[in-house]
Amino acid sequence: MKGILHNLEGDKAIWAIVALLALFSFLPVYSASSNLVYVVGNGTTMGHLLKHALLLFLGFGIIYGVHKIPTHYFKGLSIIALPVVILLLVYTLTQGTTIEGANASRWIRLPFVGITFQTSNLAAVVLMIYTARYLTKIKDRKIRFSESIVPLWLPVALVLLLILPANFSTAAILFAMILTLCFLGGYPLKYLGAIILAGIATLALFVLLAKALPGVFPNRVDTWINRVEHFWDGTDGEGDYQIEKAKIAIASGGVVGNGAGKSVMKHFLPQSSSDFIYAIIIEEYGLVGGFLLMFLYLLLLFRIVVVANANGSVFGKLLVMGVGLPIIFQALINMAVAVELFPVTGQTLPLISSGGTSIWMTCLAIGVVLSASRKPKEAEAETEYNGEEHPLEVLSGQL
Repeated sequence: MKGILHNLEGDKAIWAIVALLALFSFLPVYSASSNLVYVVGNGTTMGHLLKHALLLFLGFGIIYGVHKIPTHYFKGLSIIALPVVILLLVYTLTQGTTIEGANASRWIRLPFVGITFQTSNLAAVVLMIYTARYLTKIKDRKIRFSESIVPLWLPVALVLLLILPANFSTAAILFAMILTLCFLGGYPLKYLGAIILAGIATLALFVLLAKALPGVFPNRVDTWINRVEHFWDGTDGEGDYQIEKAKIAIASGGVVGNGAGKSVMKHFLPQSSSDFIYAIIIEEYGLVGGFLLMFLYLLLLFRIVVVANANGSVFGKLLVMGVGLPIIFQALINMAVAVELFPVTGQTLPLISSGGTSIWMTCLAIGVVLSASRKPKEAEAETEYNGEEHPLEVLSGQL
């Protein structure tokens, strides 16, 4: 055990928080999976628990492997990975998978293992790293808007447009995170205003085209438009059944909850082990458990900011904020949906909800943050690579 802990580098507080979240996740996942077993008729509760354990084990393997990579390597890796994720997004979008008539072209099935993989999650991490790399290159120098269109906004627009048809919430969150990172990176505000207007115009055009050509994106655009409209005007619409059951679960939990495994609403609430697991947590562990879980995410945010502030390079600071902030933002959105402060989005609770892709990509982002927190060895790695620059660093500098 001492040998394992000795090999864990980086911010120890982040390691501890992530471990606590992962360990706690076993309780609600095991409890909520009974919905899949007895209502949906899918597998056994022990089977779902073991699957979750395996996904977390592989996730921590991702954290360990990624956190050993020197931070500046991610510059070149993002350039290599970006075309790959674009091709994956194109392939995913052409799958044409539907769920009850609604376009759900979000996943691809990995060969041999049969596990589904949501490519937009990988694309989000890669795009944030790529954006951090570009902002580092233009730091402390004045640029014209036209200079950034091809190297920055063209890849951003391409990725977002490939995600948008099947997953509006992920595209919207990623767009907001890109804008936030650009703001933190000192990108001119007047240019960001133009990008926001362009984004709104593109979204409006997309909706109009989808309405005019409903066969291209069957029912999916109507789904998220109806969710937003019904949320704002307070009328009944799609997702209200889930919200109502979630509110019942939260109300019945009270202050201290009904106890582990004693949720009733898990049998009636769809996606109780993924999208709405926070409601089940409050039902079983009360407001105390809900606030403690929120505190852990906010503590993780604090440590992310500390790591970013302590990093000696501009790229390191932007990288940490770029991949770290979306984790917290996604968690807060998931919680807000459960208490009806936000429309239904389909976003999972990081490291808590069941599901492989979300866990793995969260672990990938955490591994990047931990890599940036390895300051002593990182400083040496950035200044020397057998007397020469590393090939990945040369590649990122040239591009």
